[in-house]
Amino acid sequence: MLEASKEKYSILRWDGHSHTKFCKHGHPDELHSYLDRAIELGFTRYSITEHPPLPHEYIDDLVLMRELAMDQSEVPDYIRYVSEYKKLYEGRLDVRLGLELDYLDGHASFTDQIVAPWLNVLEDLIVSVHYLPGKGGMRCIDYKPSDFETNILSYYGTMERVVDEYFDHVERAIAYAAALPGTKRIGHINLIKKFRNALPPIDEAQINARLEAILPQLISTGVGLDINTAGLRVATCGEAYVPDWYLRKALQAGVACVYGSDSHKPEHVGFGLDWLEQVRFDRTRDQ
Repeated sequence: MLEASKEKYSILRWDGHSHTKFCKHGHPDELHSYLDRAIELGFTRYSITEHPPLPHEYIDDLVLMRELAMDQSEVPDYIRYVSEYKKLYEGRLDVRLGLELDYLDGHASFTDQIVAPWLNVLEDLIVSVHYLPGKGGMRCIDYKPSDFETNILSYYGTMERVVDEYFDHVERAIAYAAALPGTKRIGHINLIKKFRNALPPIDEAQINARLEAILPQLISTGVGLDINTAGLRVATCGEAYVPDWYLRKALQAGVACVYGSDSHKPEHVGFGLDWLEQVRFDRTRDQ
């Protein structure tokens, strides 16, 4: 976790965003492969934040639907699986049991009923925006550029309108996260830029203005920020999903900022730490 103070901040070795074999678009390796790598890299805490189920036929691409999240019946197995590893690694690595909840506009009750039975064991929650209204219903914003262009961009008409719709959802997602128990943060806040090199240009000034406007909401709600580096390994993005300038501002404002590799395979653990260390160096130099 990155903790702000008046004069300095420190980095606790915490990877706060990762997936497991329960992720249908992830890797079948067992969890020990991720945890052993985390220990090897010097992490002291590791959060496992799998995708929980989505409402039935939430998007109309049923093939894609099967790749997005756990089935309802798998949730108890996931909870048990992570809990066993949590005990197994006790004293070596602080393993946190969590979920990456999708913000489902208008379907909060569905998410609530997923979370409710496990409130006594869930320790870490990320709330992310992966879906926007689009052609034919809800659409996945980070599936592939051609799908984005056909089913989202054509629906809104301009990237400017898409960006505003996305950040409207992010603001509502933060408000939703604020009411959740335990540690919570907004996931990969700039995910809308995943295909920035494959789609019409996005106005950076627009995105920066929306990010600036969100900062007071993070401060007032106590919702943290997922410092997600996965965009650095995506050819169509090439950036972390939190800009370095925004990370510095969030730290200065006292927002809880937690590094997240968004690992979908063991070799992703620790990805982008060099970028994060550079941000740290730049901030130290400026003090």
